[in-house]
Amino acid sequence: MMRDAILSFPRQFSYMPHVARADLLGGPTARVLVVGMGGSHLAADILAGAAPELGIVVHSDYGLPTMPAYERSEMLVIASSYSGNTEETLDAFAHAGAAHLPRAAIAVGGELIRRAEEAGVPTIQLPDTNIQPRSALGFGVRALLKLLGRDDYLHDTAALAKLLIPAALEPQGRMLAEWCRGRIPVIYASAKNRAVAQNWKIKLNETGKIPAFFNVVPELNHNEMTGFSAGGGSAFGGDAQQSTRGLNAPFCFILLDDEADHPQNRKRMRVLAELLTMRGLPVTTLMLTGRNVWEKIFSSLLIADWTALHTAEQYGVESEQVPMVEEFKRMIAGSLPV
Repeated sequence: MMRDAILSFPRQFSYMPHVARADLLGGPTARVLVVGMGGSHLAADILAGAAPELGIVVHSDYGLPTMPAYERSEMLVIASSYSGNTEETLDAFAHAGAAHLPRAAIAVGGELIRRAEEAGVPTIQLPDTNIQPRSALGFGVRALLKLLGRDDYLHDTAALAKLLIPAALEPQGRMLAEWCRGRIPVIYASAKNRAVAQNWKIKLNETGKIPAFFNVVPELNHNEMTGFSAGGGSAFGGDAQQSTRGLNAPFCFILLDDEADHPQNRKRMRVLAELLTMRGLPVTTLMLTGRNVWEKIFSSLLIADWTALHTAEQYGVESEQVPMVEEFKRMIAGSLPV
């Protein structure tokens, strides 16, 4: 049940992963390629933004990305599939093996664990707690940190088991869901917090069962925001584009502000909020708060969880399962040459 998954989320940071065949892990690598789809790569996205020095690159596709030979020689490939049966990830895992690249695997079970054991590569088998992949971010973050030998970050994130209080954040999520009702949320953040904004979007898609979108500043200030310019007139003599104003009606905007962002990006967010408000568009700004980067990220994502859950409830839809994803998998089912 989604509510139980949210309330119990902090316990995931008490989890201490065990690495099977840990002696086969090499020393620190300059680059880490995490291959995974959907909820199985979200932990890697979070770590790439919060700790860029880890050198994590995420690949969400079949095969492996094209890269110079010197980069491959310094790279560890980590296959992450929560179920262990994601076909794109299994394909990438096989390609990494064929290329004789160092590999590791993370999964609850399934085919990936079987193949990893058969190949004799380091493996972390996640706890099977019957939750959805998007709800297992804590497990995923700690598994990755364990494979990378980052005991310092394992120590830091363990504190979240006591710091995060999900129930205290529910009222904010409920109010946001009510505020967004009948509209399509658009989440904006800094490029540094791209993964946080993307997680918000995914939770609203999968838990709330509604369309939602995200983007980042400063890039969106050079393109996307002009799509919402109708109704505001122009200081440069242009018209107010009333003919497209109705296209803006379905949207509301959630801006994620972070005091650690570049000052100019924070200014951009403030000006963007003003411009959107001038055009009659609903805008709210949420501050990322916490004693460190980890608490900031996961407190915000708990608010996203509650917002998505209450969105599902107000529309009368089931919040946990992803039936369209399962239907899609059945429709494309077939053998993959791996």
